[in-house]
Amino acid sequence: MSEAFSGAEGLAESTPVTRPGTGTGTGTGTVTGGRAAAEGACWDTVRERLLRHGSALVHGTLGEWRPEEQDSPGLRALLGRDWGRYTDLADPGPRAGYAASRRLLKYAAGAVLGAHPEELELAYGPTGRPYLRGCDQLDLSLSHTEDLLLVGLTTRGLIGVDAERTDRAMYAKGLGKHLCTPKELKELAALPEESRNPVLVRLWTLKEAYSKALGQGMQFRFTEFGFGTDRGPTRVLRPDGTPATGDEWRFDTLGLTAQGTNYRVSAAVYDSGLGPGPDIGISTMLDGEAMDAVFRALDVEVEADAYADVEASARPRKPGR
Repeated sequence: MSEAFSGAEGLAESTPVTRPGTGTGTGTGTVTGGRAAAEGACWDTVRERLLRHGSALVHGTLGEWRPEEQDSPGLRALLGRDWGRYTDLADPGPRAGYAASRRLLKYAAGAVLGAHPEELELAYGPTGRPYLRGCDQLDLSLSHTEDLLLVGLTTRGLIGVDAERTDRAMYAKGLGKHLCTPKELKELAALPEESRNPVLVRLWTLKEAYSKALGQGMQFRFTEFGFGTDRGPTRVLRPDGTPATGDEWRFDTLGLTAQGTNYRVSAAVYDSGLGPGPDIGISTMLDGEAMDAVFRALDVEVEADAYADVEASARPRKPGR
C-alpha cells in the first residue's frame, strides 16, 4: 500500500491510497486471484477513512480483480446492466479490464454502503460519468491504466481520479501543446530537462481528474485551464495563470507502485460544504420510527382498499350494468 495521500491542504488530513488486504486488521495485506481479492479483502480501512475524512482512494491490480470465469452467472449478476457493454467488447484484454475495474468499484462501494455488490446498479450520466443509482450520498470515480485499477469515493460532493505511468513519454513527443496552457508550456520549458516529462504527466493526471469530477472527460479542452508546475497549493488556473477556483476544490497527486511499475495518481474533490458525511451504510440512512409510520400508513390504506372492494361487491347492481 502507498502511504502517500496528503494533508489538509489536499483532500484529507491523512488519506493514503488503500489496497484492500485479506483477513482482518488494517487492510494492507496482499490479495491473490479474482475471488480472493473480492471475498477475502478487508475493507475496514476504507470505511474508516471515508467516515473520518469524507474521501478515500482504493487501488488494486488487474491480476487480482480479473474474474476467474469470463461468462459466469456470478459475473453477470455483478455487472448487471453493464453486461451488454462487457459482452460487446470483442478483445479479451479490454473485456478483462472492464470486468475487473467494475468488480473493484462495486466491492469498494458495497463495503462502505453495507450492501452486496450485486445489489448496486452502476449507471452513467449524459457524458458517461458513472454513478450509483439510488445512492446519491456516495460519489465515485474510476481509472484503469495497464495493470492498475483505481477507485475514488467521497461523501463530500464530487470526485475524479486518474492514473498514468510516470515514465510515459509525453514531453519529447510534443504532447504538451495539446494539454497545456501557454503559461504551463513556458513554465515547463524553464524546468530542468529531466523534470519536464514527470511534471507534464502530473499536470495531465490532474486535468483528467478535474474533468472527470465535472463529468466532462476529454470534452473539456485541457488548453483552457491549468495548474501550477511548482509545489505550491494546487488550484485550477485560468490560461493567464489567475485562480479559477477557490477552497471548494481540493487536489492531490502522489506516486504509487503496482506490480513493479511506478504510476502518478491524481484526485480532485469538489467539497459541497457539508464536510465528511455520517455513516452512509444503507441501513443507517433509514429512520426506524419514520419507516414504522410509513408501514402503519400502508397497512391502513390496504385495509381501507380491501373494505371498499368488499362493500362495492355487496351493493346491488343497477339494471343495464
